[in-house]
Amino acid sequence: MTGVQTLTVEGEEAGQRLDRWFKRHFPVLTHGRLEKMLRTGQVRVDGRRARANTRLEAGQSVRIPPIEPEARPVPSPVPSISKAEADALRATVLFRDDLLLAINKPPGLAVQGGTGTRRHLDAMLDALRFDAAERPRLVHRLDKDTSGVLLLARNRKAAAQLTSAFRSRAARKLYWAVVVGVPRPRQGRIDRPLAKAPGRQGERMVLDQEDGKRAVSLYRVVEHAGKRAAWLALEPLTGRTHQLRVHAAALGTPILGDGKYGGSGAFLTGSLSRKLHLHARAIRMPRPGGDWLEVTAPLPRHMQATWRFLGFDEGAGGAGFLDPAK
Repeated sequence: MTGVQTLTVEGEEAGQRLDRWFKRHFPVLTHGRLEKMLRTGQVRVDGRRARANTRLEAGQSVRIPPIEPEARPVPSPVPSISKAEADALRATVLFRDDLLLAINKPPGLAVQGGTGTRRHLDAMLDALRFDAAERPRLVHRLDKDTSGVLLLARNRKAAAQLTSAFRSRAARKLYWAVVVGVPRPRQGRIDRPLAKAPGRQGERMVLDQEDGKRAVSLYRVVEHAGKRAAWLALEPLTGRTHQLRVHAAALGTPILGDGKYGGSGAFLTGSLSRKLHLHARAIRMPRPGGDWLEVTAPLPRHMQATWRFLGFDEGAGGAGFLDPAK
């Protein structure tokens, strides 16, 4: 039997549930045994009790109690990718230095693997190693169908610093979206708690005033096409799963293409794409080393086509970061 161990959550493991993290590192350990260790407080995350569904963050420490020798951690294989895939991924790089990378994640590419997901960014990170000694590490996530700026740390120290910036809200994230309809008022602050709801269609978030976790988003209408659709600049002040998608739907204006939260009302007739119209436009944050970094990502093709169709001007005023005081 091994003694007590302490393992550090890697950047590419950020966002994983604790039970799935254990399954990856300790495949022989049964779920029942893990649940017992959690109930009795033997497993700790950053010194605190945790649950099986606790979402991990890069740089956190996980206390592992004594377990059977056959359940010792095993390295996870890193799948290989084709040269064409590697070249396409390298073409998405927006910024690169010795500490971090920023890419323009294409829509449809999952950040991490899961049930039924074989192709994902986590399995392709070796293509972005370039001249670094270490494999890049994920420090935050975007939904599979959301495009835009995604940061990667190029070493363990940078991963810890970037994760700290996201955790402390020092990092600001600007999103662009097209919604069906025009929100009223045209600028505001949404403060609506969110909770996870079970369902057959996968992870889904719902508004829950009693048991939900606080979720705050800022929004501004940049332009609109009559009453049919509007271009919104959005800034999440908290980082809940699907936060902007649920909040946009709560305004009565679901994001175009978001059938999960807007149903049939999230689609417009005509030649507009049915893909999700949510794009991580920019990130502004303190860079490891002391100065500031701001990275901007161009729109994906389907959103560029929608901008042209609706007559939106990408250079319009009011499309930048919002005032948190409003």
